[in-house]
Amino acid sequence: MFAFAKRMFLFLAMNLAVILVLTAVSFVLERFFGIRISANAGGYAGLAVFALVYGFIGSFVSLWLSKWMAKNAYGITILSESRLMDYSSKEQLVYATVARIAKENGISVPEVGVYESADPNAFATGATKNSSLVAVSSGLLDSMSASEIEGVIGHEMAHILNGDMVTMTLLQGVINAFVIFAARVVGGIIDKAVFKNEEGSGIGYYATVFVLEIVFSVLASVILMWFSRYREYRADEGASKYMGKDKMIAALKRLQSLTERTEAYDDGNLATMKIASKSSFLSFFSSHPPLEKRIANLESKVVF
Repeated sequence: MFAFAKRMFLFLAMNLAVILVLTAVSFVLERFFGIRISANAGGYAGLAVFALVYGFIGSFVSLWLSKWMAKNAYGITILSESRLMDYSSKEQLVYATVARIAKENGISVPEVGVYESADPNAFATGATKNSSLVAVSSGLLDSMSASEIEGVIGHEMAHILNGDMVTMTLLQGVINAFVIFAARVVGGIIDKAVFKNEEGSGIGYYATVFVLEIVFSVLASVILMWFSRYREYRADEGASKYMGKDKMIAALKRLQSLTERTEAYDDGNLATMKIASKSSFLSFFSSHPPLEKRIANLESKVVF
């Protein structure tokens, strides 16, 4: 929920890294082994197939590595059902809430973890509904009441039950395909016009493609962030169904007060974790809608 910005950055960075590595492999195979696997092997039709395959490879590799990356990036300690009595009452509450919602909805109980951070954060990740992870920060457990924590867990479980990670991956795969296709079309034009390479696959071509894939990926992330904001509203509504609307609204209001209090003392401290940017331009790259809009959306909903 609240740690999504860092996790999204890791997902996008891994996705882009895979695409760039595949681009480098294509260059090596074509230049040194004569294996034609890029756009030039089959015109625009060949390029379209190439872009789809490479695009979805990048997104699905990122998806399958998402839980591993999260565990290592945050240093998450996984809670064990057999040792629940060793944990604090709030840690027990987190595990029990995750397990209850999972069982009520017919999925395997996700791994449940806690990590050290003063910021009130939580997130869900994983390749499938039955191989997911829900993690909360120590700061969230310390700063929120039991009912607010239940609202947060309901939100994260809604992400899992909505299949948000898979949907995000499919969308990222389509975006990757367009990025790869456009980068190679423009790269071929520049290679012929500037570097006078009639084959269209010289060093200039690959250097241009490499740069354009980075630029186009950043620009295309606007679409991904729009979907991310949309899915936050859906997860809020899901949490209201699983845990009650009042608990989800209370959790959002608590986060709002904590964020405002922190910003009043140090505006730069939470720069990487902001839920929504105050800049109208940068808001296009925000993974979450403003908290006040999320609260207003829930208050206007009738949840059964």
